Amino acid sequence: MVTFLCCLACLVGGYFIYGKFIERAFVISPTGETPAFSMRDGVDYIPMPTWKIFMIQFLNIAGLGPIFGAIMGAKFGVSSFIWIVLGSIFAGAVHDYLSGMLSLRNGGESLPELTGRYLGKNVRQLMRGFTLLLMVLVGAVFVAGPAGLLAKLTPASLNITFWAVIVFAYYVIATLLPVDKIIGRIYPVFAAALLFMAAGILVMLVYRYPALPELTGGLQNTHPEGLPLFPMMFVSIACGAISGFHATQSPLMARCLKNEKNGRPVFYGAMIAEGVVALIWAAAAAYFFHTGEGAALFTAGSGNDNAAIIVDSITKEWLGVAGGFLAMLGVIAAPITSGDTAFRSARLIVADFLKIDQKPMGKRLLISIPLFVAGFLILQIDFSIIWRYFAWVNQTLAVFTLWALTVYLAVNKKLYILTLAPALFMTAVCSTYLFIAPEGLALPPRISQLSGLAVSLATLAAFIVWKRKIR
Repeated sequence: MVTFLCCLACLVGGYFIYGKFIERAFVISPTGETPAFSMRDGVDYIPMPTWKIFMIQFLNIAGLGPIFGAIMGAKFGVSSFIWIVLGSIFAGAVHDYLSGMLSLRNGGESLPELTGRYLGKNVRQLMRGFTLLLMVLVGAVFVAGPAGLLAKLTPASLNITFWAVIVFAYYVIATLLPVDKIIGRIYPVFAAALLFMAAGILVMLVYRYPALPELTGGLQNTHPEGLPLFPMMFVSIACGAISGFHATQSPLMARCLKNEKNGRPVFYGAMIAEGVVALIWAAAAAYFFHTGEGAALFTAGSGNDNAAIIVDSITKEWLGVAGGFLAMLGVIAAPITSGDTAFRSARLIVADFLKIDQKPMGKRLLISIPLFVAGFLILQIDFSIIWRYFAWVNQTLAVFTLWALTVYLAVNKKLYILTLAPALFMTAVCSTYLFIAPEGLALPPRISQLSGLAVSLATLAAFIVWKRKIR
């Protein structure tokens, strides 16, 4: 429990100390006009209060990942706590803040255009397809997940298919309407439910003071399936530490910020808040795995069905029927509010690429209909398969974003080590996963890890050569 509480304190301290340091390194311009005013269109570019933008950004990025991912990652032991803290402070929050601020500086530019600006036209084209794929995958993943949870809370007649249709219909409406009509109004309510859930679980953890994994016991891998800590834990715990999906959401809120000084609480702060949620659920899962019911789930597979059972059991046992119901609503709201903005991001990515004005409803429909059809088709694939590909694509997107940020900092003679270090680490993670995963090359762990390290070092060498040329 001591390690958990120290990790929690480090996350909070990280926002005030390292977050402020990153803000100074970027050098904000509090007097400059933001796109919310200069490009106001009443649909996507709308000035909104900072607290509301924080709530929306928090819900946009806090999908199933910081809850289900943290629960699955907790099987690796106390290392999961450490990764959530270090990943959130030094990688995820930096990634989210700088990508959001760069989008703000470039008229709310979407991620593919932003990365292409710094990594070249070829990368821009690659990122357009890569990011669109991720957005549609997120939309599909975040239909199946909440639909399954809602089916557990309602009569048998309201099955998963019924709720999948309802969720998908909501996505259509939220994607097409102006950002302040639905998203701006209901997200604060959903955010309150999600934060209530996290606060309730935290209070019960402190009250019960259970025996949790401690750093003094070492960082040994406790995963029952024998999965290697590197890279599997760093892919399992994505949204609670660093996630490429976040950089696709930051431009949505960059189009609504009134002032650059609000970037740190919105972008850096939302990631730290998500890290807190992930840490709480990792700790709750670690406790639950030592109960009679949890022991069976600990030795079972790492599927999302097991994670859903854990969420349901913990909330009902610790928060009672009413509290558990509200907490489950928060868990359901999180992925739904990521899925709708995923499709919204996809619409804006296509609009930026094709230069299509999004003020007329007809043009929004022209882009959105093919995206919804693609999402519906992907939804027919087995959920576990979708999740595996989503996890890798998600983290690989973070690699591209971190390298684009590193190039920006280097070109502008800023402290580029801030993003170079996490870029190299995540390059090793994603390349190693590609070598080791069953859906990849399925190589032995040691060979995969050495190959991933080699790819990371080769990328570093290429960066050094490029850096010398621009002097």
